[in-house]
Amino acid sequence: MRTCKVLFCVSVCVLLFACSEEPEQIPDKPNILFILSDDHTSQAWGIYGGVLEDYVQNANIKRLASEGVVLNNAFCTNSICTPSRGSILTGQYSHINQVYTLNEPIPDNHPNIARTLSEHGYQTAVIGKWHLVEKPQGFDYFNVLPGQGEYWNPILKTNKNWKDGRDTSGGKQYKGFSTDVITNLTISHLRARDTTKPFLMFCNFKATHEPFDYPERFKRLYEGDTIPEPGSLMDFGKRTTGRTFKGQVLENLGKRWQKATDTEDFWTHYPGLPYALKGLDTIQKRKKIYQKLAKDFMRSGAAIDDNIGKLLDYLEEEKIADNTIVIYTADQGYFLGEHGFFDKRLIYEESLRMPFVIRYPKELKAGRRIDDIILNIDFAALLADYAGIEKPSYVQGKSFRANLNGETPEKWRKQMYYRYWLHSPDRPAHFGIRNERYKLAFFYGQGLDKKGTSKTTTDTNWEFYDLRKDPNELYNAIDDKQYVARIAEMKLELVKEREKYKDSDSDYPVMQDILAKASLK
Repeated sequence: MRTCKVLFCVSVCVLLFACSEEPEQIPDKPNILFILSDDHTSQAWGIYGGVLEDYVQNANIKRLASEGVVLNNAFCTNSICTPSRGSILTGQYSHINQVYTLNEPIPDNHPNIARTLSEHGYQTAVIGKWHLVEKPQGFDYFNVLPGQGEYWNPILKTNKNWKDGRDTSGGKQYKGFSTDVITNLTISHLRARDTTKPFLMFCNFKATHEPFDYPERFKRLYEGDTIPEPGSLMDFGKRTTGRTFKGQVLENLGKRWQKATDTEDFWTHYPGLPYALKGLDTIQKRKKIYQKLAKDFMRSGAAIDDNIGKLLDYLEEEKIADNTIVIYTADQGYFLGEHGFFDKRLIYEESLRMPFVIRYPKELKAGRRIDDIILNIDFAALLADYAGIEKPSYVQGKSFRANLNGETPEKWRKQMYYRYWLHSPDRPAHFGIRNERYKLAFFYGQGLDKKGTSKTTTDTNWEFYDLRKDPNELYNAIDDKQYVARIAEMKLELVKEREKYKDSDSDYPVMQDILAKASLK
């Protein structure tokens, strides 16, 4: 009997001791700082190699890369600002979220990742470039540029007195250079946050969008330097590469500089004008235009790098860096003289590729690089995953959290589907497929009555590139006999990708005939 009493007392003591221990701590949901620039292409990051690698100012991008994970093969699904931003927020292709060109908003009450995280206890905000026409939805707070906004002394608009589009009335002007202003506003907003809740903060820079402006502190940067040229600078089109369209050639940028010099009310103001090009032959002119574009672009990018440093320092000062996911990416790539082009829009690598780096000290191994194919429609799924939310049903993409930890899921994609809708004769509407080695593109050349598209249609054309043998895409091998079987296989895969993402063109009778003739139905 005494033995039983002793055992009972011991059991009670053990139970009481267990109950007196601290309850298991549930890890805090991470904060998310999503830094998004405009057009800041991978060639100008300095961590992806290339001819600009030794010239770009990138101390803080390198800092992020060394402390985080870099994606080597991140791609956009429609390489132009407004649609890419729509895909980042909704996790959907353009034909699903209805943001096709530069003039469509995300539809009213359409689901997006900011709204989803807000509904799950996150404080959500966007500051800087919005570029989705109508008032931001799903964010607890916004303060955004109207339209493209200005580089200098920008006006930003909040919910008060909002008017859609480029209308600046009701907004507030902030003195200074936009990249500096947007960073300072972001930090001020974070200082005033509710520290009992996690945050999702979008800090969206206007830079490095045309006219590629920069603050005074970088005015002398690259003065006297000759910037190395990309290998495809002298691509003059079909006669040298088999390319099937003209594209946005550098000479058009030179014409814009001249018009901006001669016209008081030109649509934008470029730094460093006038810039003399008269009297130069074709080769000399292209080379000289490239020099100014590359230097201005890198100066504009240097201001981004500066401000990434400010944001990272703020997180350290607040002692929240370890529990804050930091992402830096651009809405798409950009041509910096490759193929003799500037701008983006195309399925070619420089335009298609999105630079992307992510840091999360609590989980991600520093210094890792991932080769998996990641798309901008995957970003929303990743954010939901980190927030502890099941992937929203509206998201077409997939979380790549396991990939970032070096654990690629068995059935992860081996190819990606791309579609560009803003048709013009020089850059026809097209769709295509890219896998780890090959790329196939179909230029169907129809505007389909989308906003801003040209009524002038173009002939249908195919392009095919072997990216291992021809990484600069200088040989359209669509008629090369050695690739006949490969091209046929990729056409079948292209049909499968379109079916998977429900891009059927069923609403466009003209496309049904085109698809049938191209054996894509």
